[in-house]
Amino acid sequence: MADTLALLLFFTATGVINERMIAAMSWEQIFNARLLGAVLMIPVARPYGIWRDFLMRRASDKQLSRLFWNSSALITFQVPIYAAILALSGAQSASLLSGTLGATVMRLVLGPPYGAFLNWVRSCFGLPKGE
Repeated sequence: MADTLALLLFFTATGVINERMIAAMSWEQIFNARLLGAVLMIPVARPYGIWRDFLMRRASDKQLSRLFWNSSALITFQVPIYAAILALSGAQSASLLSGTLGATVMRLVLGPPYGAFLNWVRSCFGLPKGE
């Protein structure tokens, strides 16, 4: 439940920003993407949390290592799903490409903040933080 809530809150907000400002999607397309995204996030949130924890075990205590593995987890797991969401929501080739590239760059930057947010949400549920 904690992983699902964290994923829904964090990536609904950041998805809207990417879809409007980078992919230049219409509000109708954004609504469809966010609705489809929410439906897809529910079954993938916990597997993503497990994937992230798995990859974070490879990180050393150094900040750069933690940044790398946090971002790698998001890119390898979430970007392919996000590209499918954009395509199914009606994004055409240019919007699909720019949206997917934008999402990749955003995941590079958002990996560490999302990891911190996920750990905070887990702590609100009385769960231990992930790796």
